Amino acid sequence: MSAASTIACHECDLLYELPALPEGSVAKCSRCGAVLHHHKRDSLDRTLSWTIAGLILFVVANSFPFLAMKKGGLIRETTLITGVVELYRQDMQSLAVLVFLTSILFPLVQLAGMLYLLLPLKVKRLPWWKPALVFRFIRSLQPWGMMEVFMIGILVSMVKLGKMAKIVPGIAIFSFAILIFVLAAAAASLDPHLVWDRLELDS
Repeated sequence: MSAASTIACHECDLLYELPALPEGSVAKCSRCGAVLHHHKRDSLDRTLSWTIAGLILFVVANSFPFLAMKKGGLIRETTLITGVVELYRQDMQSLAVLVFLTSILFPLVQLAGMLYLLLPLKVKRLPWWKPALVFRFIRSLQPWGMMEVFMIGILVSMVKLGKMAKIVPGIAIFSFAILIFVLAAAAASLDPHLVWDRLELDS
């Protein structure tokens, strides 16, 4: 972080001039004891690694069959996007749009946006187009990523459809499951204060 930055305690609103912190250290409010900032170790490197891994898993999850149904001699495979299309065709347009946004579009925008920001910062350069706006936007999308809910719905459907036909999980469903944990790891390793400081928002 820079020499000093102003920060407000999120519990009691007391203002501090937060000095530069060594990696791994934690700053706490002297009045209420709340954590003001945790300077995570190797935040940019670890978040960038998780982001690249997440993009690879995202491509696999959307390029290969998600599930296959076998009944007699009939085999039907489905991908994430074909599932969205099928919901739309069955007059569930609102649900189809919600699944597309929360399980495909928003995670992709988050991963691509983090890669856009972190790669230049890794080599001590600024992204060329409105990095502050991009960072605010992808941070605002984070609560809308509902891949976990979608995964639970898939597992429930597998149990119910298992009585009608044989369900064969595809490589995409495993990639999707791992992607959920990778996104969580990327979010946990990210130090937003460090990113804001590198972007020089106060200039």
